[in-house]
Amino acid sequence: MMHTSAQIGGAAKSGSSMLRKIGYALLYIILIGVAAFQLFPLLWLLLFSLKNNQEVFNLPPLSLPANPKWENYAKVWNAGNIDVYFFNSVWITVAATVITVVLGSLVTFAITRMKWKGSSLVLGLFMVAMMIPVHSTLIPLFSMFNKVGLTDHPLSLVLSYVAFNMPITIMILLGFYYALPKEVEEAAIIDGCSVNRMFFRIVLPMTSSVIATTGIINMIYNWNEFIFVNTFISSDHYKTLTVGVQNFIGQYTTDWGAIGATLMISILPILVAYMFLSDRIVEGMAAGAVKG
Repeated sequence: MMHTSAQIGGAAKSGSSMLRKIGYALLYIILIGVAAFQLFPLLWLLLFSLKNNQEVFNLPPLSLPANPKWENYAKVWNAGNIDVYFFNSVWITVAATVITVVLGSLVTFAITRMKWKGSSLVLGLFMVAMMIPVHSTLIPLFSMFNKVGLTDHPLSLVLSYVAFNMPITIMILLGFYYALPKEVEEAAIIDGCSVNRMFFRIVLPMTSSVIATTGIINMIYNWNEFIFVNTFISSDHYKTLTVGVQNFIGQYTTDWGAIGATLMISILPILVAYMFLSDRIVEGMAAGAVKG
């Protein structure tokens, strides 16, 4: 009887193991399908950028061009002024992201670690700012920048990006800062560490994972932003990639291959940044979710 029970138990374990393997196989198939679905636009855009206008309209979307037009990339980079737009996008994005993350960390540190009147009010004002639609601020911002001489100046973009990204940055940092152990800061104060030194030497390194998360979110928004650039910037010298694509759209003809090459160039930096920071981003999001 015991032998029969052992056989039944072994069969049950074998059956559960088989079901587990089947479940994992189905899960991997679904994940591979989702990944292929996510990568489809990138593959389509790459093939799109290597075609001329006739091939774009006459060939199927995923068909290979007869002669890949790699010169589309050289044309948009040299003749299309994309090199200037690309440099503008890079330095404006980096400047706005660094300023936003540093200021957001300072504000969050002051709200969560310091006791002062009005901290709750300040936090509430930042959270209320998240509900303000971007489009409703275009006319007031343009009027203000025009009065102080910042229209057609990249500083208007940096200030706008910092202002609109601060609330979401603070909200992401908030839960992580609340969960930081205060014992480390108390020990640093006992050893004679100043508040400024404690923030830059102790707190910032401890929050590197969540800073990576907020940094990539800011980068994606700043890099892809169109409305502020199109409203505040008029000269080609300060335009970014999102607006520079319009150079290849004419009244009578449109160079679709050049547009595809420009779009491909514009998404590569974000993809590279995400590939290098993906582990830190997931770590920061998971830590903020658990600790918050």
